[in-house]
Amino acid sequence: MDFAQFDQRIADGMLGAATAAGGISAYLDFRHIELGPGRLVAEMDARDDLLTPFGNLHGGCLSAFVDHCLGVVFYPVIPRGAWVATTEFKLNLLRPVSGGVCVATSEVISLSKRSGVARIDITNDGAPVCAAQGTVTIVAPKA
Repeated sequence: MDFAQFDQRIADGMLGAATAAGGISAYLDFRHIELGPGRLVAEMDARDDLLTPFGNLHGGCLSAFVDHCLGVVFYPVIPRGAWVATTEFKLNLLRPVSGGVCVATSEVISLSKRSGVARIDITNDGAPVCAAQGTVTIVAPKA
């Protein structure tokens, strides 16, 4: 896809800002590794305190990771001052995660003035653990 509105300054600013706003992204310690035109690579650790009594990362952690990546990937390619709201996403949990690092690769696959769709694939130590796709509503900046 062509991302004519790509803003490198926004991408650069968001690279180190995954946890700046606090909340769940800070608690789960999401880290932005790469952010370019329509593509985000982020990571999170599967920490012991996030594991279920069965020893696996709670699916809600991966769901939060998907939702976070779904939104962030759009900011450098939408008009400055606009924001995105998750409309929906679907994820398939492919295998359990019991430790290590989860890496999400998000790619914008459709973008219009009012909505966008992205695919998010998550691996854990190289193995696929989650496949997701989601839609966002793009809210135009106030005049």
